[in-house]
Amino acid sequence: MNEEVRPGMRPADAEAATVRALVAVEEIRQLKARYFRLMDTKQWDDWADLFTEDCVAWVEDQPDVTYTSRDQFVSSTSSILANAVTTHHGHMPEITLDPAGDGDTAEGIWAMEDYVQIPTPDGDITLRGFGHYHERYRRGGDGRWRIAWLRLERLRVDYL
Repeated sequence: MNEEVRPGMRPADAEAATVRALVAVEEIRQLKARYFRLMDTKQWDDWADLFTEDCVAWVEDQPDVTYTSRDQFVSSTSSILANAVTTHHGHMPEITLDPAGDGDTAEGIWAMEDYVQIPTPDGDITLRGFGHYHERYRRGGDGRWRIAWLRLERLRVDYL
């Protein structure tokens, strides 16, 4: 169902479509807020539930790897960050609802900043990064939005 407000639409229908669109955008904003919080607090089971099972993910830190499932992405990320101290922030989302015309898809771009400190036997690796998340979302049969596709592109990385 396309939630777009169209010319000639009854005012009550247009208002209802606008409210549904605003609710969907806020649900996606909340999804991304949970993404950052659950990753930083290492709540991996709850973090996994933010993705579709067939999620595809690419992170610039691992340019030769494309994850093709939620399980692959969560397993790898949780392993890499298991002992790390991380702080992630997402800012200024640009969210487009319903690019597929079915009412259950959306796309987003988020400016991001992160601080990552990974302990190694030779000393900590610490970085502060800046960039953008490019994402696609899909609403499931349970009514919840999940990340179906993710690409993290870094514009700058400062090693501290």
